[in-house]
Amino acid sequence: MTGQGGRGTASAVRPRVGVVSLTQGTRPNELRHGLQSVLQQRDVDLDVVCVGNGWDPSDLPDGVRPLYLHENVGIPAGRNAGAAAVRGDYIFFLDDDASVPSPTFLIDAVRRFTSDPSLGLIQPQVVDPSGAANPRRWIPRIRKGDPSRSSAVFSVWEGATMLPREIFDAIGGWGDPYFYAHEGIELAWRVWDAGRRAWYDGGLVAHHPAVSPTRHASYIRLNARNRVWLARRNLPAALRPIYVASWATVQLVRWWRHPARLIVWWRGLLEGFRTDCGDSRVMAWLTIARMALAGRPPVI
Repeated sequence: MTGQGGRGTASAVRPRVGVVSLTQGTRPNELRHGLQSVLQQRDVDLDVVCVGNGWDPSDLPDGVRPLYLHENVGIPAGRNAGAAAVRGDYIFFLDDDASVPSPTFLIDAVRRFTSDPSLGLIQPQVVDPSGAANPRRWIPRIRKGDPSRSSAVFSVWEGATMLPREIFDAIGGWGDPYFYAHEGIELAWRVWDAGRRAWYDGGLVAHHPAVSPTRHASYIRLNARNRVWLARRNLPAALRPIYVASWATVQLVRWWRHPARLIVWWRGLLEGFRTDCGDSRVMAWLTIARMALAGRPPVI
């Protein structure tokens, strides 16, 4: 499938971008809007797949291929299934309630990668198009500051992310076992461990409604379980208790007035220790040093 713009450019020099949109079919209008925003991209060749996570994709725009997963395998595994079905020099993941307002979003992102080979992942600035206040969590750094300021980051908002295909393959893609929550932290950590940088680009913009992650019924439990899994799958043994303890302290401060939430969170924490977290890929101490020098060691 070919992007609509830039038809005068020889296809041999146009970057090819594989695009994965994951959905359960519950937001058909938003899904179509997001897919159309991708299909309007200029100066790139596109290979677009819509992954139905327990839903048979239908009524898709021309140029989008369906991929039917007969059961909901979770967000990371669903994205990985889509990634296996597309080809391209780069791979772009877009949630079914997100869109990209600029028709040059993808080619602009490609130019960021080609001009700075140290980059291994880009997350754009995220804006609610209705004008609602944008959640601070969309800026994945400790010092939020100006959302238009670009910087290295150590986690990503997963709803609109782009990587060179070779990097995505080298780091093993998204962490299937997580199902939902914190897979974006692991993705960023593994990009750093591959010798590249995860980057928040304030000059690129994606649209997404300002909704709370707690709209997912299992959010609190998985938030806790996956914190432990994240440590077990990625950190050297000496750092695992520090990471888990730091986040346990954060949750106590946040939710001490909500004992029901804390009970669920602590149960999830115990689940994280007691259950299989899948294969681990412990990051190198050199990576930890690079992350610390860049502003955030992976224990906070």
